[in-house]
Amino acid sequence: MNDRLRVVIVDDHELVRQGVRALLQPEADMEVVGQAGDGLAALEMVERLRPDVVVADLMLPGLGGLELTRQVVRRSPGTRVVVLSMHAEEPFVLGALDHGASAYVLKDAGIAELLRAIREAARGRRYLSPPLSDKAVSAYLRGKDTPGAPEDPYEGLTPRERQVLHLAAEGLANAAIAERLGISVRTAETHRARVLHKLGLRNQTDLVRWAIHRGIVPLAGDGPHPSGE
Repeated sequence: MNDRLRVVIVDDHELVRQGVRALLQPEADMEVVGQAGDGLAALEMVERLRPDVVVADLMLPGLGGLELTRQVVRRSPGTRVVVLSMHAEEPFVLGALDHGASAYVLKDAGIAELLRAIREAARGRRYLSPPLSDKAVSAYLRGKDTPGAPEDPYEGLTPRERQVLHLAAEGLANAAIAERLGISVRTAETHRARVLHKLGLRNQTDLVRWAIHRGIVPLAGDGPHPSGE
C-alpha cells in the first residue's frame, strides 16, 4: 500500500511548477502525481486523480485559484488545498480560507514551511505562514461570527457561470469560451448574459473592472488589487 501523499501542483509558470516538484521529490512521504498550468485543467486533473493535496497559486488563467479551491473542496472532499501565493495581504488570505483552503504559504517562505503546510493540510489541520497566522485567523473567525453580512452576488453564480466569468474576464469571446468549456456558442452567450445580470454589470468593460477589483484577474504589469476576496 502506498502511504505517500499524492500532490498536484498548479501554477501558470512552468519554472515555479518544476521548482516545487524538485522540492517535493526528495521527500519520502510525498509524490507529485500531476501538474497543471491553468485552473480548468487542474480541476479536471483533480477529479481524475483524487490527490491528497493540491498546491495552487491564486492567479491562474481559465479558473482563478479561489474558485479552483472552492470547486476542488466540493468535488473531491478528500483533497486539501494549499495556496502558494506572493500575496500577503489579508483579503487574499481570508478569501482563500473562506473558499476552503487548508493552508496559505507565501512564495518567499522557506522549504520547511511548504512541506509542513502540505503535511498539516493532509492531516486536516490549518496552516498559515507565520506572518499571517494570528491576525488572519482572528479576522476570519470574526467574519464567520458576524450576523447580517451583505450577500455576495458572486455566491449566486452557478459553477458554470463562474467558469464563464473567469474566461470572459481574461478577454475570451463567446466562441472561444464555448470551445474551452465544450459547450455551444449560444450557451456561452446565455451564461455571459446571466453573469452580467446577476452581478449588476452592463458590459464587458464593467465585467473586467469587477474581476480586477475582486482579484480574479491581475492588473496588467502588476498584481491584483486586493478587495473582498
